[in-house]
Amino acid sequence: MAVAKGSAPAIFDLKSASLTLVALVLQTTDLGALAGELARRFGATPDFFSNDPVVIDLSSVRDDGSITTASSLDFTALVALLRGYKMQPVGARGGNEAQMQAALAAGLGEVPDEVVRSASVSVAQGASSQAELVVKTVPPEGEPEPATAAVAGTATAAPTLVVHKPLRSGQQVYARGGDLVVLAAVNFGAEVIADGHIHVYAPLRGKAIAGAKGNTEARIFSTCMEPELVAIAGTYRTTENPLPPEVVGKPAQIRLDGERLVFEALT
Repeated sequence: MAVAKGSAPAIFDLKSASLTLVALVLQTTDLGALAGELARRFGATPDFFSNDPVVIDLSSVRDDGSITTASSLDFTALVALLRGYKMQPVGARGGNEAQMQAALAAGLGEVPDEVVRSASVSVAQGASSQAELVVKTVPPEGEPEPATAAVAGTATAAPTLVVHKPLRSGQQVYARGGDLVVLAAVNFGAEVIADGHIHVYAPLRGKAIAGAKGNTEARIFSTCMEPELVAIAGTYRTTENPLPPEVVGKPAQIRLDGERLVFEALT
């Protein structure tokens, strides 16, 4: 029996989509230096990225290498390096002609400059940094920018993840896009991560990473502060540098002041 033309179901549809992307803004084409900086920042937190899509921003290194001949950047090696930190490079932007051709040859797409909006949240900035990690939002074509899309006077509350059970060594909880509240102990070897604040109403003995996507206003709270590692927006401290005695084992909060972690007892 013949099927009338136009009556067959569609195999697929093409639609615009809104994506949140991580932009890796390179400040050098020296992959050895980049590898060392990534290890320094994220070696202690290998799950900081959760297979996040990444755009490689070349605007700061577009003059590093010939514009008409081969690029000085090995994109195949760069992609492999980033995947080792659970980043998934999907595109490149801002490079010179040779760099963009090399990026395309490595399987990356070209991301037009105009679709990456100016609003950004920086993660672990520093004047001597070899790379800057920035969270950017790419809205669908034709939609207003995020700042104008919201109705004046309204706000959307960030989600809060609540954990009721103790976390054992090897367990990890990530509150993506919001705050994390833990009502039981975070034991040694466990890891709690949040894009916002972290509240632990019990002993905090494992790793706590707040502001995971660059929120420098995020804080870490605990009724018994004994962590093996704490980090806010990429600035971290381990047990190799002991906590101040006035907060160890006591109710305390941790906040970021510039590039310095501040520990304060709660009374």
